Amino acid sequence: MAPDPLVRLQAVSKIFPGGIVGLDAVDLDIISGEFITLLGPSGCGKTTSLRVIAGFESPSSGKVLLDGRDITALRPFDRPVNTVFQDYALFPHMNVAENVGFGLSLRKLSGAEQAKRTGEALDMVGLADKLGARVSELSGGQRQRVALARAIVCEPRVLLLDEPLSALDAHLREQMQVELKRLQSRLGTTFVMVTHDQTEALSISDRIVVMNKGRIEQIAPPATLYDRPATKFVASFIGTMNLLQSRFVGRDGDRLRFTAGTLPLEAISETGEAPAEGATRTIGVRPE
Repeated sequence: MAPDPLVRLQAVSKIFPGGIVGLDAVDLDIISGEFITLLGPSGCGKTTSLRVIAGFESPSSGKVLLDGRDITALRPFDRPVNTVFQDYALFPHMNVAENVGFGLSLRKLSGAEQAKRTGEALDMVGLADKLGARVSELSGGQRQRVALARAIVCEPRVLLLDEPLSALDAHLREQMQVELKRLQSRLGTTFVMVTHDQTEALSISDRIVVMNKGRIEQIAPPATLYDRPATKFVASFIGTMNLLQSRFVGRDGDRLRFTAGTLPLEAISETGEAPAEGATRTIGVRPE
């Protein structure tokens, strides 16, 4: 039996001015404690989905539920959700500790409690020695860690990450992928990340939501997406796959035989069913 979702998007649509469809009746369940990534090309709806969860965008129709409670009309700062943005959104006039503790100061916590939680958050991201540093003194990777510390210090139920690594160079990006997964495992917090980078998504996600034109094409663990794509779009978007128009010519047990021109092909029938003889199907072949 599948666990109850922490976050549920229920038939969520978003229509922008001019009739532009951002989301088209999206249904999505996010499980507590998972690292789930929304993946797809520009304009597919992944960032709009994140903004709807955060409360930065209101859906045109549908509901957003958290722990079964309808939060569709709840203001962003009233939701137990924090967001890490692509550009870090740090305050340049504040030092590291002040940036991280800013949200705590708004909650009227004591100075001692603010200092304690700020120190713990910075320790988690490996910046305990940078409390008094200015933002301008930090590298790109360090600034991203500060942004993460600021997001986790208020102990959100859900952490949303909008292209969090795209501004980093390739080497730093690989390092931060490891750091993100380590941090999420340590905290046990639900992470929802948006990226257009499939390698990034495949390397750190428990599940991936592949989106296209405002709709979900497939939701699955990385290995399943790669080995058993549900649609032609997923097959062509995840990794490299040659798609061959083929004709069914017969079967040997659970092995289905096809031909693509003069090229013989075989596929395994996972359901035990087979198409009618002579029927055409698209067969996907990975280079490896």
